[in-house]
Amino acid sequence: MSLTAATRSETTKLFSTSIWWILAIVLFVYVAFTAAALGFVFAAAATGSLPGDAPPLPEDGLAATLYSTGTAVGYVFPLLVGTLMVTAEFRHKTLTPTFLATPRRGRVLAAKLAVGVLIGVVLGVIGTVAAVGTSAAFLAGFGLSTEFTSADTWAMLGRMLLAYVLWTLIGVGVGALVRNQVGAIVGVLVFTQFVEPIGRTAAAFVEGLSNYTRFLPGAASDTLVGASVLSASMPQGSAEPLEWWAGGLVLLGYAVVFVVLGHLVSWRRDVS
Repeated sequence: MSLTAATRSETTKLFSTSIWWILAIVLFVYVAFTAAALGFVFAAAATGSLPGDAPPLPEDGLAATLYSTGTAVGYVFPLLVGTLMVTAEFRHKTLTPTFLATPRRGRVLAAKLAVGVLIGVVLGVIGTVAAVGTSAAFLAGFGLSTEFTSADTWAMLGRMLLAYVLWTLIGVGVGALVRNQVGAIVGVLVFTQFVEPIGRTAAAFVEGLSNYTRFLPGAASDTLVGASVLSASMPQGSAEPLEWWAGGLVLLGYAVVFVVLGHLVSWRRDVS
């Protein structure tokens, strides 16, 4: 089976299941709700509308920070979709007929990566629309600039789509490396929701730790996008931040490492 045929087969596999659209719906609701809550609070703070003596929040960079909610809190969804694309096949043994039809397993993995790019773009559009739509509504409602006339804003939105694609590819690599579906999902959630946030917070208080935590995948993703509501609220270490392109290369490096390790360690083993 050619790579084109294998890619077509993998596309049918993914979009004929409910995994992707269920997670897409959850992604939209989660990001939209988070962006709406932050949009209201931040816009109110920027205009001095909050009760009490709270100091006004600077308007500069506010739109970018709110728009980045799409990746800052939504990146785990493409990561999960990419992981499930592979581990679901190990769990249900559907890789057996796939490998019989396409004995070159590297070609199957390449097809999954190609489909990962596609679904990454789809999820990126959903997450970005959810974040930008709700945030812009509150910014406009409070009379603040939405920054839609700025080329930097549109460049950032493009980098958000790229981040979604790279996270999906990382997920494919994780799924190829860790065959057990439950183990892979738990590992992804534990690292992204607990280990890395704790490490990045600790870097503000441990001398020299930020030199290493800036290379963590979540930090690299924030750097690639160029803004992050989490980074804005998180104490920063003493290390110089990476350039956006360097963050993208770090994130791409994680994808390459996981995919290569998955292919060498796990992908070539028997599936039944």
